Amino acid sequence: MDATDPSSWGPALDEAVHAVSRGELVVLPTDTVYGVGADAFTPAAVQALLAAKGRGRQMPPPVLISDLRTLDGLATAVPGAARALAAAFWPGALTLIVQAQPSLAWDLGETRGTVALRVPDQAVALALLRRTGPLAVSSANLTGRPAATTAADAHAQLGDAVAVYLDAGPTPGLVPSTIVDATGDRLRLVRAGALDLAVLREVADVLGPDDEPAADEPAAGEGAAGEGAGR
Repeated sequence: MDATDPSSWGPALDEAVHAVSRGELVVLPTDTVYGVGADAFTPAAVQALLAAKGRGRQMPPPVLISDLRTLDGLATAVPGAARALAAAFWPGALTLIVQAQPSLAWDLGETRGTVALRVPDQAVALALLRRTGPLAVSSANLTGRPAATTAADAHAQLGDAVAVYLDAGPTPGLVPSTIVDATGDRLRLVRAGALDLAVLREVADVLGPDDEPAADEPAAGEGAAGEGAGR
């Protein structure tokens, strides 16, 4: 469905919101590539997302949110340095892996108590998220295939597994979000992407891949949701 013009994309967003409420999948543009999304609080919908991509529970999807203020509703014990990164780079291409609120009624896969969160810098995605709430979103492609940069690319790979495709034209490209693990004693870069380490370090102390962790710190990304999942 056409979602290129904010003055006329209302019906398309309505269809996507209704699909999410029914536990169905939607494809939406982001500021990196197209993503396939599902209601984060409907376990069957999240499982359908993983099945559509041909992915197992060991690779849980990140969760997209519409606003920094949602962070504390989904995460606990968020370090001040991680908050500083979120304030500086959300909306944008930064994914933060944090400890999930233990009381949340969701099942994203084998997360080991963590969740990967991001606020995308894309108008259609934000408009949808404001109406649906948090969405589990992974790149709109079959596992092992190139990520989709157009809605047509996504449809060619996912077909009828998705109820609604929001077409906002080509997305910027294949540079993924930068992933920072905020679940240990120190922030650690898990994946370099649109934001490089130098830019992150202008805001917070982030360990890079060549920095040695303390003896009692976990390895980068160990047990973290979102590792290798989505954009």
